Amino acid sequence: MVWKTILGLSIPFLGTTLGAACVFFLKKNLGERLSRALCGFAAGVMLASSVWSLLIPAIEQSEGYGNFSFLPAAIGFFFGVFFLFGLDRLAPGLIAKANAYTRDTTGKLAMTVLAVTLHNIPEGMAVGAIYAGALVGGDESAMGAAFALALGIAIQNFPEGAIISLPLSAGGSGKGRAFFLGTLSGAVEPVFSLVTLLAFGRFAPAMPYLLAFAAGAMIYVVVEELIPEMSVERRRDGLFCFSLGFAIMMILDVALG
Repeated sequence: MVWKTILGLSIPFLGTTLGAACVFFLKKNLGERLSRALCGFAAGVMLASSVWSLLIPAIEQSEGYGNFSFLPAAIGFFFGVFFLFGLDRLAPGLIAKANAYTRDTTGKLAMTVLAVTLHNIPEGMAVGAIYAGALVGGDESAMGAAFALALGIAIQNFPEGAIISLPLSAGGSGKGRAFFLGTLSGAVEPVFSLVTLLAFGRFAPAMPYLLAFAAGAMIYVVVEELIPEMSVERRRDGLFCFSLGFAIMMILDVALG
C-alpha cells in the first residue's frame, strides 16, 4: 500500500507535467474541443469525489455529534469555498501588479503560474486526506477510490500545465523554460499531499473539517472554472464528458470505497 500511496500522491503532478510538455509538440493551444472534454470529465470526477470521498466520510466521522453530525462538514466546506474565493481575489491583484511593473509577457504569465500554484494547494490536501483515510483504515479497496480522485485531478491539471507553458513559449521564452514553469505550478500538490498525509495522526480529530475543506475548495474550482470552460459556446461535448466523469467516479467510490 505504501508504493500505491506514493504513486497516487504523484499522479496529479504528473498530469501537470504532461500538460506542460505539450510545449514541445504544439505551437498554440490544445484545441477547444479537447480542452472542453478534459475540463468536463475532470469536473465530473471532482464533483463526485467531493460528495462520496470527502463530504460523506466527513459526516460519518462526526457521528458523535448526533443530529448535528453535519456541522463539521458544513463548517469545513464553507471554509474551503471562501479560501478559494480569497485566492481568486488575491490572484488578480498579483497579476495587476505584474502588469504595472513589467511589459514583458513572460513576467505577466509568471504571475499566472503563482495563481495556478495557489489553486493546487487544496487539491493536494484532498488527495493526501483520502490516502490517509485509506491507510489508517487498512482498506485495500479504498485505495481504488483514492487513486480515481488523484487521476481525476491529474486530468484537470493537464490543460493547466499546457495553458501556462504554451503562452510562455509563444511569448518568446525558450521551450525548456516554459516547460519548467508549467511543471512548477503543480509541484505544490505532492508536497501538500504528503504534509496532509503525515499530519493525519496528529490532527485526526480535525479530519472531518479538513475533508470538507478540500471538498469546498474542489467544488469552487468546478463551478468557477471548469464548468464555464466546458460550456463555452453552449457545446454539449463538455456536458457528456462531465456526466461520464461523474458516473465513473460515483461507481468507483461506491464499489471500491
